[in-house]
Amino acid sequence: MGKPAKIKAGRAGPPPLKDGILYVNAYQEDQMEIYGYAKNKGKEIFMWILYFLTVGLLRLFFFWYPHLMIAATHEESSLKHAVVVVLKDQYNQWFVAKVKFKERNGRDVQNPENGQENKVEVISYKKGNLPNTGTPLKQGDVVREQSLIRFFITKKVKYVWNTSSQEFEKAKGLDHSTRCSYFHEASGLSHLEQSKRRNVYGSNSIQIHVTPIITLLFKEVLSPFYIFQLFSCSLWYADEYYYYASAIVLMSVISITVTIIQTRQMQRALRNTIDSSSIVTVCRGSDEYIEISSEDLVPGDVIEIPRNGCIMQCDAVLVAGNCIVNESMLTGESVPVTKTPLPNPKMSKSQDDIFFNIKEHSRHVLFCGTHIIQTRYYGTHKVRAVVLRTGFTTAKGELVRSIMYPKPVDFKFNRDTYIFVGALAAIAGIGFIYTIVLMVQAGEHPSDIVLRSLDLITIAVPPALPAALTIGIVFAQYRLKKQLVYCISPRSINVSGSINAFCFDKTGTLTEDGLDMHSVVPVENDNLDKEYTDLSKVDNDSFISAMATCHSLTLIEGVLSGDPLDLIMFEATGWELIEEGEDSSKFDMIAPTIVRPKSDESRSFDQHFKPLQKEIGIIRQFTFSSSLQRMSVIVRMLGSPHFDLFAKGAPEKIIQLSKPETVPNDYHDKLMKYTQHGYRVLALAWRQLPAKLKYTKIQRIQREQVEKGLTFLGFLVTENRVKPETTPVITQLRQANIRTVMVTGDNMLTALSVAREIGMVPPKERIVLVQGYPESGKADAYLEFVYAEEYKQDTTKTGSASIEEVTVDILPRDDGNTFHFAIDGRSWSVVRTHFDDLLQKLCVRGTVFARFSPEQKGQLIETLQELGYFVGMCGDGANDCGALKTAHAGISLSEAEASVASPFTSKKPNIECVPTLIREGRAALTTSSGIFKEGRACWQTCMGLFKCAACFSLTEFTSVCILSWISNNLTDFEFLYIDLFVLTTLSISFGATGAYGKLHPEPPLINLFSIGPILTLILQTGIQAAAQVFVYLNVQKQPWFTPFVDNEEDAYESYENASVFLISSYQYIILAIVFSKGRPYRNTMFSNYFFLANIVFCLACTVWLHIKPLEFFREFMELADIPSMEYKLIYLGIVAINFILSFLVESYFCDSYLISRKLQEKIKENFFNSQFKYKALEEEISQSPHWPPVSSTSDLVEVFQRMDSAVSADIDRTSLMSSLADSASETGSLRIKNMESTATLDTQASMATLDTQISTVDDKAQLIEDGVDNPGFEEDQPDIGSYSTTTTNL
Repeated sequence: MGKPAKIKAGRAGPPPLKDGILYVNAYQEDQMEIYGYAKNKGKEIFMWILYFLTVGLLRLFFFWYPHLMIAATHEESSLKHAVVVVLKDQYNQWFVAKVKFKERNGRDVQNPENGQENKVEVISYKKGNLPNTGTPLKQGDVVREQSLIRFFITKKVKYVWNTSSQEFEKAKGLDHSTRCSYFHEASGLSHLEQSKRRNVYGSNSIQIHVTPIITLLFKEVLSPFYIFQLFSCSLWYADEYYYYASAIVLMSVISITVTIIQTRQMQRALRNTIDSSSIVTVCRGSDEYIEISSEDLVPGDVIEIPRNGCIMQCDAVLVAGNCIVNESMLTGESVPVTKTPLPNPKMSKSQDDIFFNIKEHSRHVLFCGTHIIQTRYYGTHKVRAVVLRTGFTTAKGELVRSIMYPKPVDFKFNRDTYIFVGALAAIAGIGFIYTIVLMVQAGEHPSDIVLRSLDLITIAVPPALPAALTIGIVFAQYRLKKQLVYCISPRSINVSGSINAFCFDKTGTLTEDGLDMHSVVPVENDNLDKEYTDLSKVDNDSFISAMATCHSLTLIEGVLSGDPLDLIMFEATGWELIEEGEDSSKFDMIAPTIVRPKSDESRSFDQHFKPLQKEIGIIRQFTFSSSLQRMSVIVRMLGSPHFDLFAKGAPEKIIQLSKPETVPNDYHDKLMKYTQHGYRVLALAWRQLPAKLKYTKIQRIQREQVEKGLTFLGFLVTENRVKPETTPVITQLRQANIRTVMVTGDNMLTALSVAREIGMVPPKERIVLVQGYPESGKADAYLEFVYAEEYKQDTTKTGSASIEEVTVDILPRDDGNTFHFAIDGRSWSVVRTHFDDLLQKLCVRGTVFARFSPEQKGQLIETLQELGYFVGMCGDGANDCGALKTAHAGISLSEAEASVASPFTSKKPNIECVPTLIREGRAALTTSSGIFKEGRACWQTCMGLFKCAACFSLTEFTSVCILSWISNNLTDFEFLYIDLFVLTTLSISFGATGAYGKLHPEPPLINLFSIGPILTLILQTGIQAAAQVFVYLNVQKQPWFTPFVDNEEDAYESYENASVFLISSYQYIILAIVFSKGRPYRNTMFSNYFFLANIVFCLACTVWLHIKPLEFFREFMELADIPSMEYKLIYLGIVAINFILSFLVESYFCDSYLISRKLQEKIKENFFNSQFKYKALEEEISQSPHWPPVSSTSDLVEVFQRMDSAVSADIDRTSLMSSLADSASETGSLRIKNMESTATLDTQASMATLDTQISTVDDKAQLIEDGVDNPGFEEDQPDIGSYSTTTTNL
């Protein structure tokens, strides 16, 4: 039995902190190690001496590795005294930044005095009674006057020295440690305060620097590749290879020019897309408003949002008025979003004040780069916002930084390439010594010995190798573009060739983006029996009113705009939406949105002031929240003495908020009927609010106070059709052994239905539903595994549907290993919190992940990466941006600006691009050694080009070594013919072969040091060397042969030279044909007409040179004329034998399944015994027939009822705490028994208390506000007297 395998697991997220190492941004995604250095004159002088002695080569080395230069010329010091810092990110990238000083007036200080260095300023905070935190300075706060600001900038982010903590901290905006009350108290900064803050935060601009041409030129010329080119050309000029060297110089100049032009074009395009500024109106206090450039904004400025809209130039918190915003730049979805003011905690008697959290309060934030379409305001009041973040710290700035500093692609093929170049260099070293020995023995001049031996290095290590390896990627990128797949990260193409797991969003990706109205199912006679497709037959006014009002639609330039689902729902009613002017008294409020049935009647009232038609005014919206999974509106009907509330959302959420007696008994059966057939189902509910609840109270009330005790109205059923391209693509990926995973925010049963329909879960394979039950009172959290389909076995069930009374039998799996896990976002949170050891097992077999939030989608991608998968992600851009950035290869189906965060963007709104990408990745990699179809082709292209380049170099190296034996060499024009005419053209045309049309189940090998590539190089080089040695020796036996005589003129024309040159010219063509492999990753070479024409032309020219060249051309080439036609024909026979041997060895030996797969597996098993973690877990699951312990529950209705029963006592506590925190900041009136007073909301500490006290929330107490009478709820209320001494206002 072999030794146990080592587990190879990927890593996601920042690495753990090391002892003794200082960090900035610890535990965050941009975590970096930081080292401080101070000047050392002695080291600097010593290094200058070494620069001189090494003729600048050491300085050139330090140009490539600046962090080593800092270590060599400076001495380590504490950060307090450092003049330069070196940073290392989690991807082992190094950054060097100079520590700078700036005076308070903004003047830069080059060399501060020692006394001044100790007087540095940090971002000032007022320390008050708030525990362990600070609040940014408000107007009038006393600031300790300090003379200097000490900082450095790296990756476009400024880090400021904090004298208290003695460390550098990111210059954060007001999104950290800021109380919500601060934003409402802000009245504008004075010019002096604004100037001081600008010195700390810098200019509010996202500047994309277009690098000057001279700088780009020096960076390009000083790269290792062109330095080697310079060395090679200098050597060739010295050796009088003028023509060849000049041709290489010309090619290099063209290459550098094209690179510089392309770089500047990309920088300009990014700058023109991103960089913008405008004139904004800012408050300077006392209602004084002035206009300034947006570049002068700083956190804390109070700005006015123009009534005709604008493009936001910063992140800002809305404090007055409403805004309708297009956030497509961030979310990829151009649906207008309504932004509402941040709740003001000072509107209540409570002294508690929660911290601002940008995630929880995002619906109150106007993000940089988003388009404000319209503003809504009352009378002449201004729509105001407080600047939160500026520059590169904004949401748009972070997006741009992710483009400028992308996550590096750590790819084994790239690492192996560098190692292989080192191996070629070692071979060149052997040839170097070999040449020196021969030439010394021949008594050659020392200068000739140096030139000839160094020349051999330039042959063995080809200067054009890096360019050759990029050819496959260039052609793959071109082919992807032809198929409307655009790439902003070409390096990701090779990686896409190795992808073995692909995640898909559902709505808009696997299914159609739009929805079709299927039917409505209102509650009638306490059941859901009747389904209506014609709404005119529905006799339920409340149901129709809910459809007409519970939405976020708005009129933009006379066009009804909003969420597609809302549009479909509203248009089905046949009603119309009217947005009145600034003043209307119909509903005792200002500017309501009115909905009413379409009618020709222009009057609203008759002569007795009774309504002529039904009109409803939408008074207040509680916008949709992904955490709450619902939205609601407060409305008032024309002539009605009270307000009403209508709610719409996920059925499982609405049912929790509804009165049990209003929910039909067949609720779960009907819901499953629709969701299992792939329909999207929303639930509607209604509540009449007390008549004493007036408009002013409505505007202050929090949603948790009114979104309860609802009357369930019924279901709204819509159809989200599967795209016709989806099922064939999923089938193709599964046949290629590529895992397909669905991760969606939609309902679990709908997701399962779609997974079955598209073949993501085959018909004969079962789905195990993972249900995670959170802690409830004294009951611990636990997991339950149930089959998603009914299990046909008679079982005895006892007790009711409550959690404590259900008995669960454990059933062994009867389906072998063919099962899939399905888990929803709620259960995912339970697993991550309480069963972390099972998380990776669930991901190995998980196929459907439903009700996942954007953050949870990113967590899933990271977990799969930790398991060792190469993960792709395809989404339509809406809520998928984080996952697209996290994946190895993300494909956005959205054309919005958010797609710049994804390496690939498809103009075709379907997933056909996925196999296309993988194929091209494989083809390009196989070509150079190659996004799903295209990816694997790119891989094969890379592998083939690598083999070609390596064998070309070794073949030419062999030719030179053979000729060196007699002090001969190839002539200048022979080198020119081989390197430019044959090798360059073949390398370029080689990569033009497209991807094979079908994905192969086996991905291409990514290891250059696997047995296949190594055997190929050894055997092919051996065959070519044997053929060259044979013709070299055989030509000497011919009767017309005359030996070469060494001469001072370096005239190399001889029969030995001609025989070796001609056979090698044929061999380059042979190798190109042999390595131009077709199936299973690339098309056949006969589909590449460019390559075929190139082969034919090069072969014809070589045969012409061999058989009967023109006399002047033969002399020009310095090629000896072989007098015997018979020998020339025999020579062609040798070439044919060479081709047959090379082809047979490559196709039937090196590429055979026995060698490339079986032998490789044996070698790996015996010498490199390791495997990825997902494979080890897969084996563990396969060997555990009794895991998972599947419940005997045969009815999914029972399962979901049990889950709802568990959750009703714990209504998504994390989301609720967030919501209650928001609500508390607005009214401060929510009271929960036995919670100690605290200035902050400690969510974890509050959870246990919330479990047992949630039922004690007092409706009347909730509605007691400053100066507001009790609204007089007509419901039975619990007595609040017993709570009076122990309650605490949140």
